[in-house]
Amino acid sequence: MGGRRQAQRRRMEPDARRAEILGVARRLFGANGYATVSVSDIAAEAGVARALINHYFGGKRQLYLEVVRQMMVVPASVSERLPPTTPEERLSICVDRWLEVVERNREMWLSAIGLEALGNDPDIDRIMLEADEIATDRVLEAAMMADVTEGRHKLRAMIRAHGGMLKAASREWLVRGTLSRGDLHVMLTRTVLHLLNTVYPAVRDD
Repeated sequence: MGGRRQAQRRRMEPDARRAEILGVARRLFGANGYATVSVSDIAAEAGVARALINHYFGGKRQLYLEVVRQMMVVPASVSERLPPTTPEERLSICVDRWLEVVERNREMWLSAIGLEALGNDPDIDRIMLEADEIATDRVLEAAMMADVTEGRHKLRAMIRAHGGMLKAASREWLVRGTLSRGDLHVMLTRTVLHLLNTVYPAVRDD
């Protein structure tokens, strides 16, 4: 990778430059893995000095952890500007938006959920725990259940558990090819609706 021609440097605002570096790092780490990619590779591809990456992120590992966090945390855009319609329609839109993010970043997504499966890195574990809680917030927001208080701990626990199935199902789609994107959309939408409408009331009333 060392022979890659350095991209032409352009003036950018700090936030835009940082976002561009993250985008390049996400693509390179996803395609080649952590061990193979160097900070110099990322700097050359992004058209910045290596020192700037260290200034923004502190080094290769910190940059990688930020890429994993960016990949695993469901972006706010997934549940923003949803129509004031039914929970079913709102959740369907969220799932479609989330599938778009995963499909666009296929290799990095698979790499990140593979790291979670290993379960031997405290920094990764903290990112995954944070991501699970944010994803739960997004689901409750889309389902118009953000203000639910009765049985709230159980409700959140069930949504987090559904997130584990979501990750396994994404492997069936992206790796094994046993499910299409459309199949996954139906599966994820209907299972979370069943969880919220049928399972949660039954558990809540125990």
